[in-house]
Amino acid sequence: MAVTDAQNPLVGEATCGTLLQKLQEIWDEVGESDEDRDKMLIQIEQECLDVYKKKVEQAAKSRVQLLEALSDAKIELARLLSALGEKSFAGIPEKTSGTIKEQLAAIAPALEQLWEQKAERVKEFSDVHSQIQKICGEIAGNLNINDAPAVDEADLSLKKLDEYHAQLQELQKEKSGRLHKVLEFVSSVHDLCAVLGMDFFSTVTDVHPSLIDSTGAQSKSISNDTLARLAKTVLALKEDKKQRLHKLQELTNQLIDLWNLMDTPMEERKLFDHVTCNMLASVDEVAVPGALALDLIEQAEVEVERLDQLKASRMKEIAFRKQAELEEIYVHAHIEIDPEAAREKIMTLIDSGNVEPTELLADMDNQISRAKEEALSRKEILDKVEKWMSACEEESWLEDYNRDENRYNASRGAHLNLKRAEKARILVNKIPALVDTLVAKTRAWEEDRGIQFAYDGVPLLAMLDEYAMLRQEREEEKRRMRDQKKFHEQQNTEQDAIFSARPSPARPVGTKKVVGPRANGSANGTPSRRLSLNSNQNGSSSATKGGRRDNRLSAPVNYVSISKDDAASHFSGTDTVSASP
Repeated sequence: MAVTDAQNPLVGEATCGTLLQKLQEIWDEVGESDEDRDKMLIQIEQECLDVYKKKVEQAAKSRVQLLEALSDAKIELARLLSALGEKSFAGIPEKTSGTIKEQLAAIAPALEQLWEQKAERVKEFSDVHSQIQKICGEIAGNLNINDAPAVDEADLSLKKLDEYHAQLQELQKEKSGRLHKVLEFVSSVHDLCAVLGMDFFSTVTDVHPSLIDSTGAQSKSISNDTLARLAKTVLALKEDKKQRLHKLQELTNQLIDLWNLMDTPMEERKLFDHVTCNMLASVDEVAVPGALALDLIEQAEVEVERLDQLKASRMKEIAFRKQAELEEIYVHAHIEIDPEAAREKIMTLIDSGNVEPTELLADMDNQISRAKEEALSRKEILDKVEKWMSACEEESWLEDYNRDENRYNASRGAHLNLKRAEKARILVNKIPALVDTLVAKTRAWEEDRGIQFAYDGVPLLAMLDEYAMLRQEREEEKRRMRDQKKFHEQQNTEQDAIFSARPSPARPVGTKKVVGPRANGSANGTPSRRLSLNSNQNGSSSATKGGRRDNRLSAPVNYVSISKDDAASHFSGTDTVSASP
């Protein structure tokens, strides 16, 4: 343990005094002589001096280096300020007192900022020089300038940079003007080639290959030679456009004359809208792509030749087509005509050759115009006739519905029929007013025109008068049948009252039962009838020829129709009574 403690004398904090004391203890234990002890102490002292000397030399050398660095930093600072054209810099400390390291630490941030500012300034100068060199090459027609411009780092002042920027702006302005002219010429060439149906790319490539470059406008040639060749190309294309338009307009006039003569339908004419749309256009107004293409002009020439050959053989077809149009107008207006006689007359005129085709077609156009005016004057009355006929159809349906004894059952669609019946009753109640209005308007029309208003050959006023008479007869018949039913029901009620006064084992004395109408007829079993007007499309009650309609009077058996008020006053319980509209 003593040896171990001797090998490890330091246990805790070691200082020179504690170490020397420990060394004395070891020497005492070992038995070193005083002479040896003095030698060892002198040796220790010399080693300490050597260490101190070495450290002093290192510190002196470091101080020299720091002073040199401080001097270089000040020189670099002054050089950067001069190159950048700056008299002072906000980051430089005003006072240089303090230790060397403190002075270096104070100057270092300013140097870093000035170095960064110099690098940015050099980059700006380089960019400006590059742009100036590039634009000069484009104007001169030399686009192969790849040498990087040299930058004078001794003068990086803002004043010098502004001078370069001013020079660059002048060049950019000149380039922009040239490029604008080039793009205008190229756009004109593109539009003209599109209208004329020519290949734009090949046309522009003949001027300069860069004009079709898709990378952007900045890569296009802006030299004087390119501008001159573009101007020449535009003039040539405009002259070609003028000549083609003149030729196409002549063909268009011929087409329109032939179409008008043969009454060509609009569907066929629309096939050549791309040809006729420029009939009255000026050269500058024609801008649709392909409007003056050579194949389009050729197509118009072929069509003119074809129509010339068909002109003679199409006259009968055109005349019959106009006659069919005239007949259709009369049919929609419900005006009776003789189409066979009209067609025979047209055939006779064309075969005889005594009338010009244009005169015949013009006369038929006048007939069509007059027919349209006549149809327009009849439109308001015809609309009300349609409403009247529709109301009559609903009236007929309502009568059939009221005769249905199972109409109130919970069957499929019963609620829909019930809603329709309610609407039909409202519509039927409006029929008298509608008929009165129709009669008044028809008479006013006849007085104004001085002719009779006929509906498919039948006088409309006669149809309305006959309908009013039949309706009145029907109402009288319904009223008579209702009175007869009331009489029978009153008799049945009195008989039931007498029989109900007698005692009955099946029913206590005093119990009364009201007997309603039978399912198949009146209360006494006698069949009853109701007058029903079944309207057809034109509401006429008489059979006619050539489009005249029929109306029939039907008297259904085993049915009694009374009003809801009468039914409510005479019946109760589960029996049902049909209500008249």
